[in-house]
Amino acid sequence: MKIVFIFIDGLGIGEFDVMKNPCANPKIRLFNIFQTDTFPKKLPFDGIARAIDAQLGVPGIPQSATGQAALFTGINAVQHVGQHLSGFPNEKLRVLIENHSIFYHLKKMGTHPCFINAYRPIFFEKGPEMLVRYLSVTSIMNWKAGLHFFNFEQLAKRESIYHDFTNLELIKKGYKIPIFTAPEAGRILAKQSQKCDLCLYEYFKTDWAGHAQNLSEAIALLVHLEQFIITLLQHIDLSQTLVVITSDHGNIEDISVRTHTTSPVPLILWGKGKHDIIDKIDSLIDIAPCLINS
Repeated sequence: MKIVFIFIDGLGIGEFDVMKNPCANPKIRLFNIFQTDTFPKKLPFDGIARAIDAQLGVPGIPQSATGQAALFTGINAVQHVGQHLSGFPNEKLRVLIENHSIFYHLKKMGTHPCFINAYRPIFFEKGPEMLVRYLSVTSIMNWKAGLHFFNFEQLAKRESIYHDFTNLELIKKGYKIPIFTAPEAGRILAKQSQKCDLCLYEYFKTDWAGHAQNLSEAIALLVHLEQFIITLLQHIDLSQTLVVITSDHGNIEDISVRTHTTSPVPLILWGKGKHDIIDKIDSLIDIAPCLINS
């Protein structure tokens, strides 16, 4: 079985309120999941979704460093460091990620995980050792597991995709990279994901949109993101592939506040084995163990 794991930063499950929750807009087809729903909820393309806990038993607002560390290790990283930690992981979290990440375990088991996000030239020029204080959880776990990092040459060859899957951010900065439409990027992910056992893609413009508090822009972003995901689903063999979408904390589902939220986050599943794991996952720390054992 193949697994496509899409991590969407800052996507929580909020209230059905069209004035503050872009997911409540009628244009939204996949992320229209609300706290009042009955779970598991059915979604298009025979998907199912439920709400899972991101606060992990620690008071305060969930943050990226600890939330992502918990998500990708299966260990309660918030309790491990004693608080919700924002931004990039500190040394204590980096050690945790190195020794317990889903990539570490999958590689040790002899399977082939990959992180399909392309990295800018500065990453390869300086190297992860020089940039370690500014590396995300996903970057650290890929580095410490000794896995390949994709570059812009591979991006141009359509073997990888950037966190902004259109590449418009890169083009504005002067990089000679082709523009991808959302459907084109979805087809690239569908094709390339089949070359590894678990393919991870990270998207974090949702978190930026939540902080920006612009409802119309947030709706447009989610519609665009859904086009990308729908194309993936249309071009992948769901009888042989499990597609997993989740987040580290809430944000974009409530643009009335600039901060993250304490909302639960969605676990969305399509394809092979989805019914086998949907009831086994109650919080962020349950996801990695389930995928490792799938």
